[in-house]
Amino acid sequence: QVQLVESGGGLVQAGGSLRLSCAASGGFFNINTMGWYRQAPGKQRELVADITSDGTTNYANSVKGRFTISRDDAKKMAYLQMNSLKPEDTAVYYCQSVSRLSGTVYWGQGTQVTVSS
Repeated sequence: QVQLVESGGGLVQAGGSLRLSCAASGGFFNINTMGWYRQAPGKQRELVADITSDGTTNYANSVKGRFTISRDDAKKMAYLQMNSLKPEDTAVYYCQSVSRLSGTVYWGQGTQVTVSS
């Protein structure tokens, strides 16, 4: 069983930056793919970025060049550095972990990011 806890959300002006953190416990963190998703009001949850156990990253086109995903396996942490934030980045951001062993998907509770214009 994997538990995920996000932090770092908040209110920021357009053009600003935030760093989201995801703390994991349980499971085999170092072999799981970690991802960040977001869900805006009235919209479906969408992938923002993910990172595999070997460090391969994948980004949504809308955040390429502005967001950076990273992980620290020793600390069982995943991060999302968000720069040049736009009002359309406003959403609840969720951390996700996918077990490489079982394929089970785990979610955090989410953290709100609000970007004002």
